[in-house]
Amino acid sequence: MRKLAIGTALSGALALAGLAAPAASAAGTPDLTFTGVTVNKGKPIVVGTTKAVNVPVSYTLTRPKDLVIDQEKTAQGVLLYRGTLKSPDNELGPRKAPVCTPTATTETTVTEDCTETITAVPDQELYEAADAATWKAAGVYAHSDGSASDDYLHSEYDLTMWGNLASVQIKRAARLTVNAAPEPVVKGRTLTVKGKLTRATWATGTYTGYKGQKVVLQFKADGGAYANVRTITSGTGGALSTTVKAGKSGTYRFVFAGTATTGAKTSAGDHVTVK
Repeated sequence: MRKLAIGTALSGALALAGLAAPAASAAGTPDLTFTGVTVNKGKPIVVGTTKAVNVPVSYTLTRPKDLVIDQEKTAQGVLLYRGTLKSPDNELGPRKAPVCTPTATTETTVTEDCTETITAVPDQELYEAADAATWKAAGVYAHSDGSASDDYLHSEYDLTMWGNLASVQIKRAARLTVNAAPEPVVKGRTLTVKGKLTRATWATGTYTGYKGQKVVLQFKADGGAYANVRTITSGTGGALSTTVKAGKSGTYRFVFAGTATTGAKTSAGDHVTVK
């Protein structure tokens, strides 16, 4: 399990490359309040093996009226972390600065509605099975006193974080297939319905069999609606197989409800003509 060291960089936008316990701040901790943090519209984040997933994040920020956040020397945002703030196992942060719109102002404070996008990339930010878990959201404020030129570079920064603002599940994407045979079939004869349940393995970039999972076989007669036929359990390599008596022409499909670590999936339908 890889641990991340602190690595917060401020260069035009909030770039969060790591987490650690916040250092003592020479400038003092600003009075920021993050509320109403919503990650991925409250839905699980389901990630496959190749495509990056863009995760919308929204929240309300209340800050001192005299605090300027320019996303260069001062920056704020929300990130996701697994583990604890003191010793995170992994983290995901925004690659661009949040967009904030003021909604209320008092003599001392400004309240803003903010949105940002966190990108989850398999085999980069997500690389082990343990990453399929419940993650937490943290609000971050960073201030940099760094200076740089062609001849000299110096950077010191203060980092403050507020954890446990929200939670979200990150899940491995599933794939599900179905095939009913023979096609066509004589009424009253036996149909064998097979399929396979697999899920993303981020470390290898492949889909591997998901054994021991409950999967529902559904049938929809032509012109009708899907109804459950029976529940079966996936076998070695995620294999699925069951038999039914052919009664009417229609479509068969498998439905997987998902688990705490793997997203739900419904197979495409396989139509069978009954003679």
